[in-house]
Amino acid sequence: MFTPVSTSDAPAAIGPFSQAIRCGELLFVSGQLPLDPATGAIVSDDPVLQLRQCLANISAIAKAAGTELSNTVKTTVLITNMSKFGVLNEEYAGFFSAPFPARACYEVSALPKSAKVEIEAVIYCHGG
Repeated sequence: MFTPVSTSDAPAAIGPFSQAIRCGELLFVSGQLPLDPATGAIVSDDPVLQLRQCLANISAIAKAAGTELSNTVKTTVLITNMSKFGVLNEEYAGFFSAPFPARACYEVSALPKSAKVEIEAVIYCHGG
């Protein structure tokens, strides 16, 4: 069974999708933009601060599902400038510990709302 998960502690979906869907013991979190949940605005033009907000939004959704960011199995990171990969990778590493989640990172030409970073995640939930 699919169960939608949402929280006001993360930005509302801006299209025909859910913040996250839980299926058994897995939580599939939609791509999170660096939006402040209170204002709906991009938090900063700085891609590092954007990455932090994306992960904060994912963490809030994980908490609403009864799990936490540390249970992340896989992420997909979208960035608009691959030259920022090193600094973003360094910041990203601070949110996780070994064994690190599987990850893919892609440079894209544009993201919604002119964001520089978007992150989606698959997170393990205890007690499916």
